[in-house]
Amino acid sequence: MKQHFKRIAAMGIFLLCFAANGWTETMYVTDVLKLTLRSGPSTEHKILAVVESGQQLEMLEPGEDWSLVRNADDKEGYVLTRYLVPEATNNVLLAQLQTKHKTLMQQAATLLEENTQIRNENKLLKSTSDENEKALKKLRSDYDKLKAGSAEYIALKEKYKTVSGQLAEQTKRADTLDEELRSIEINQYIKWFLAGSGVLLVGFIVGFSARRQRRRPSLL
Repeated sequence: MKQHFKRIAAMGIFLLCFAANGWTETMYVTDVLKLTLRSGPSTEHKILAVVESGQQLEMLEPGEDWSLVRNADDKEGYVLTRYLVPEATNNVLLAQLQTKHKTLMQQAATLLEENTQIRNENKLLKSTSDENEKALKKLRSDYDKLKAGSAEYIALKEKYKTVSGQLAEQTKRADTLDEELRSIEINQYIKWFLAGSGVLLVGFIVGFSARRQRRRPSLL
């Protein structure tokens, strides 16, 4: 039993030695207005700085009445231990909460602005999508009309080719008939000319013969 107490005492002494040499802890000034940082562990020592409530101090050597600490400006000195607490004071927590609240409000405002921007972009995209859908429907309708018109155009083109071929054949046939008609007319003209010439020749011969017959009795 005595050995057990000796071990506990030894561990306590070891921890105290370790704390005195290298262990440090963050402490806070409790809820008082101001606390003096002195060059020694009494009120008779010189004031090095003044720390306020909620300010962080680095614990170097804890003591029952006075503790050696280091402030944010790297000044080391002694302060009253009873005004040091290991947790942040209410004003520090309030300041932290206010800072956090301010940050959250800024983030919320940013998110709200981004949300509004996204909504506007979504509306624009929806409007653009509707317009594109309308344009696509019109394009599809125009395509169907063009496709139907193309089929009609192809049919008309084929019909035009057929009619054009028939017209060319009829024109060629008409030219052939025209040439034949001209040839017939020329032959007819020749026949009429020959017939007329024959009639004239016969008349001339008949007349000449009649004149000779008339002249003969007068000479007797």
